[in-house]
Amino acid sequence: MIIGANRGIGRALLDGYLERGWECIATSRKEQVAEDNVSWIKLDVRDPNNHIPITGELDLLICNAGVFLDRGDKIGSGFEAELWEDTFATNVTGTYLAIETQLEALRSSNNPKIAIISSQMASDTTAPGGSYIYRSSKAASLNLGRNLATDLKSEGISVGIYHPGWVQTDMTSNKGNLTPTESANGLIERFSALSIETTGCFETWDGKIHPY
Repeated sequence: MIIGANRGIGRALLDGYLERGWECIATSRKEQVAEDNVSWIKLDVRDPNNHIPITGELDLLICNAGVFLDRGDKIGSGFEAELWEDTFATNVTGTYLAIETQLEALRSSNNPKIAIISSQMASDTTAPGGSYIYRSSKAASLNLGRNLATDLKSEGISVGIYHPGWVQTDMTSNKGNLTPTESANGLIERFSALSIETTGCFETWDGKIHPY
């Protein structure tokens, strides 16, 4: 199940799993055209009433939905309170709600995994300044993932947090050095390698350990 799968990295992840023969559930804020082997769900992650548990087993939940609303803002002339609220509602609360809603389906799997797409901008040790809202939200999603990994380990649910790279998407104005497909292929390898022994990891798309 991919939360936020209609474009960018999410769409590339969906295509990658379809090419590998997976049956996928995908979400988008807007209605999507029907596709083979995909069950599309309309979901606004900010709205608790939009989150509906699926039935059956869920092997992998990928929390990919995210926004970057404060790009270019400066101290004294930006970072409005509404941007903080909207960003955290999507990047943090929406991630938690998606995970909490699908816990029973994950518990039904033999090898359940949760992958949270965060960012290198979540790191406290690499803090070059700026983008305070986005950085704070991604740091919160990293912290969320780390704590969920602790709480869910006894249930055999693995949680990984990932930096997807600087990817050519709308969020980066297509200025990245990776295509969505390159990032997705690397991430799929990381998700496959995720285990209860490595739960709580913070890794890059190409398998490097990222500093917290």
